[in-house]
Amino acid sequence: MKKSLLILLIAALIGMFFSFDLHHTLTLAGLKESLERAQAQLADKPLLVGGSFFIAYVIVTGLSLPGAAVMSLAGGALFGLLWGTIIVSFASSIGATLAFLVSRFVLRDMVQTRFADRLKAINEGIEKNGAFYLLTLRLVPIFPFFLINLLMGLTPLRTVTFYVVSQIGMLAATVVYINAGTQLAQLDSLSDVLSPALLASFMLLGIFPLLAKKLVAIIQNRRAYRRWQRPATFDRNLIVIGAGAGGLVSSYIAAAVKAKVTLVEANKMGGDCLNTGCVPSKALIKSAKLAHQIRQGSRYGLSNAEPALSFRHIMTRVQAVIKAIEPHDSIERYTELGVDVRQGHARIVDPWAVEIRQPDGAVTQLTTRSIIVAAGARPAVPALPGLDTVGYVTSDTLWDAFAKLDTAPERLVVLGGGPIGCELAQSFARLGSQVTHIQRGPRLMPREDEEVSALVQSHLEADGVTVLTGCKALRCEREGENKYLVIANNTGEQRVGFDQLLIAVGRQPRLEGYGLEELGIETQGTVLTNDYLQTLYPNILAAGDVAGPYQFTHTASHQAWYASVNALFGHLKKFKVDYRVIPATTFVDPEVARVGLNEREAKAQAIAYEITRFEFKELDRAITESATEGFVKVLTAPGKDRILGVTLVGEHAGELLAEFVLAMKHGLGLNKILGTIHTYPTWAEANKYAAGEWKRTHAPQGVLRWLQRYHRWRRL
Repeated sequence: MKKSLLILLIAALIGMFFSFDLHHTLTLAGLKESLERAQAQLADKPLLVGGSFFIAYVIVTGLSLPGAAVMSLAGGALFGLLWGTIIVSFASSIGATLAFLVSRFVLRDMVQTRFADRLKAINEGIEKNGAFYLLTLRLVPIFPFFLINLLMGLTPLRTVTFYVVSQIGMLAATVVYINAGTQLAQLDSLSDVLSPALLASFMLLGIFPLLAKKLVAIIQNRRAYRRWQRPATFDRNLIVIGAGAGGLVSSYIAAAVKAKVTLVEANKMGGDCLNTGCVPSKALIKSAKLAHQIRQGSRYGLSNAEPALSFRHIMTRVQAVIKAIEPHDSIERYTELGVDVRQGHARIVDPWAVEIRQPDGAVTQLTTRSIIVAAGARPAVPALPGLDTVGYVTSDTLWDAFAKLDTAPERLVVLGGGPIGCELAQSFARLGSQVTHIQRGPRLMPREDEEVSALVQSHLEADGVTVLTGCKALRCEREGENKYLVIANNTGEQRVGFDQLLIAVGRQPRLEGYGLEELGIETQGTVLTNDYLQTLYPNILAAGDVAGPYQFTHTASHQAWYASVNALFGHLKKFKVDYRVIPATTFVDPEVARVGLNEREAKAQAIAYEITRFEFKELDRAITESATEGFVKVLTAPGKDRILGVTLVGEHAGELLAEFVLAMKHGLGLNKILGTIHTYPTWAEANKYAAGEWKRTHAPQGVLRWLQRYHRWRRL
């Protein structure tokens, strides 16, 4: 209601402005006609004329009416250079701020909601450097000031910042116009005020904030480095700490561009993903899924049977899979690529030197122009009383702990309802364990939509997992050989017996022991970096889990490109990390995969969206494989085929997601997917059919009615 009244008031004022022919007064010709009369009134009533002029200027700029430039000339002609500059400077800044506030009140919420995903990067830039951006625009009068007022009102820029920067930034142009106004009789048009040379001067002036920002950065860098002695020469162009996904890709890129690079790894090449994470868990999931399918033989026209399980053989296969992939990440391969690989623990001793302590105790120190920290993460372990007395495993340690077991743990408690916990709980249940899955929150996989969490829980329970949500782990207890986890829920305390306790409550970056604290590099759960993955010292960068904000192998590889390029070539050109399209898959059965927004996030961010669904029960390939449970859910901008996010649940969901990732990355909508030939019968057709569902619901009904009439006429 308030917005409507304000819009009506503004419209009425603008209408009156043109109805009473006031716009003629705010032209150069009109100004010259009325100047003599205004000067006569100024001599009799200087305060009244000055105050009226001030208010009129505020109204003109506040309503974004044409004529502010002419009024500036009038200020010079009436009040002279000094007083004209003072009056116009304050009036223009106040009027601009009013226009800014009107734009913010009337339009900002609507624009931010409608274009939230596109404006995210702009908003972040304004929050960080809004004053610099505004000052640059204000110093160059070729940018229409009224347009700057309205556009800035749509951003999160603080009102005080807008006013202060406008007051300062518009002063130079104000002085030029006021000075020209003192020589009004010599002006034939407004173009006479701003000569090409003067415009060029303004443009140079506009570059000043950017130069100032660069200067500030140089000063900050010098301050950061001032207590260190920079070496005259360097042993290496780049040293990479950690040989997981982030470190491997960083060193690979550096070697590919012929930089001299050393890669340091304290444990096993390939990091957690190869040795204890992605690779072994997916190998285990495959064995568990096959066991499940054997039990479900009747679904495929066969007899149900109990698989002859040898857990020891399954774990041997897991290790064999790791061994088969190891050569891809081996010391030998990376040495052949041109990387100097060192086994040992790396510690940064100053911004250009890394100390490497080898397994035999020998210590080597290398100097380097740049350093990338890619040390990865480790499982988080809660401080539960009694935990050490009962023992536990994590996603890192279970592979060695369970390697020699003939059968899966009889009673397994999995603590943590995220992706890792869900994947392992289902797999061990399918391999014969009695699994109790405990989640502190109200549902499993809380980052997903509620229907996805419910579907995952139903499948885990169908596989024999006892799921307990809303339960807080309190302590561990031991009575002889019996082990218990004590949990609390809304009904009180409960003891859950187990033989093995698997803790999967998340992962925390490895930040200690690398010299970060001694160098003063700030950490808050992760290493604090800028948009270029640089730390306090621009030549020390971070990538992967230590940098956040995502803990995915593919994200670490993605960051590694930016980290290595910025480390080697940042003095020439730097690249901001692009996090716009980040896919993720949880390898439960059925798989859960998504990219972009889901419904939960869209609602939390107040982003308008439409939903298009396609159920796998309608897909021919899914029917042939008796795997019809699941769906494709696409979020699009209202009335458009632009994809905001996709959630897939079903067989091969992680593979099917790739087409949507590609589409979102390159700005392709559902119409493009619909117009692409997909092989029949394949799972990928589901993506095309989802696009077809969107097209059907957005068919132009008016056009179709006319076509129906046209075809009826053709039959006559």
